[in-house]
Amino acid sequence: MTEVFVVQHVHEFEDGSEDVKMIGVYPDRASAEAAVERLSLQPGFKDCTEGFHVGAFRLGEDHWTSGYVNAFDGGEDEAR
Repeated sequence: MTEVFVVQHVHEFEDGSEDVKMIGVYPDRASAEAAVERLSLQPGFKDCTEGFHVGAFRLGEDHWTSGYVNAFDGGEDEAR
């Protein structure tokens, strides 16, 4: 099964909220890590390098297999 590598950047704010940026999808870990290195020099990112995350995902598979609750409604909804 083919695997790709996803790079995201997550900035967490003091109030607990997050700003998630989808950086890109790469064919191998080395390419993903090279993207992190490049972006780590850019304004904003260079002050928050701990926010980068590289994840491996197999193509053709479900990666979120359970329901969810709506955090904006206080998480009171049942998982769907």
